[in-house]
Amino acid sequence: MTVGTCSDASPHSGSGHLYDSGGGSAMEQARDDLVKGASRWRLWSRLGWHDIRKRYRRSVLGPFWLTLSMAVMVASLGLIYGTLFRLDLEGYLPFLAIGLATWTFVASFLNEGCIVFIELEPLIKNVRIPMSVHILRVLWRNLIIYGHNIVIFAVVALVFGIQPGAVGLLAPVGLLVLLVNAAWIMLLLGMICTRFRDVPPIIASLIQLLFFVTPVMWKPELLGERRYLMALNPFHHLIEVIRAPLLGQMPGWESWAAGILFAVAGWVFTFACFARFRKRIAYWL
Repeated sequence: MTVGTCSDASPHSGSGHLYDSGGGSAMEQARDDLVKGASRWRLWSRLGWHDIRKRYRRSVLGPFWLTLSMAVMVASLGLIYGTLFRLDLEGYLPFLAIGLATWTFVASFLNEGCIVFIELEPLIKNVRIPMSVHILRVLWRNLIIYGHNIVIFAVVALVFGIQPGAVGLLAPVGLLVLLVNAAWIMLLLGMICTRFRDVPPIIASLIQLLFFVTPVMWKPELLGERRYLMALNPFHHLIEVIRAPLLGQMPGWESWAAGILFAVAGWVFTFACFARFRKRIAYWL
């Protein structure tokens, strides 16, 4: 089935079909792709939910199996690292619960961003929809799983009587900052990894390294005088703008600034790449 058009198709490109919004410059077409993709929220939300249902078909607990696994991890790591670092479990377990849940979300969109176009090759080649729909579909399904995992923090907070108060209202704003960054990261990784298939294993190794250098299982104050090193880790700031409000603490201005600047700079660079290479993605598959 032939759908879409691509003006720069080469005779060696294969049989890919690309969503094309029509005339206009590459920048305008890339902008239309993003705008129309976001406007089709019914499509990508249903596709994302279908992915969840398909993955856990005939399962009794469904995505809550991940929640159960996360709960066991929080309990075991909380006891082990709380003892090693001599931390008060009342303060450490909530910190660990929200940190692990958020990091799992981060690691998921980093890993799946690498294969977002590759795993959807048949759909991209045969259905005329914006490329951004595929990004939002994967992002939405990971957000659903994140919602299941965050239940663990709610239980821990209830047990230890944590009440975030008014500052807790900043957590959804922090989540929005994380989602805006997640979208451009997935789009950029999707393009790079579709073109260069050796990149996904490299990203997987980097994710493991980032996990240990990001304060997920350990608190930044353990660095002492070298705590300034955390300013160089953007993922620390993206987690902190969610974790701190849920713990009843105000995130530092540097975390908000880093998250917003990371989003602006990332989207400027990614949009330029998307405008230039959008028409080639289907032919790299």
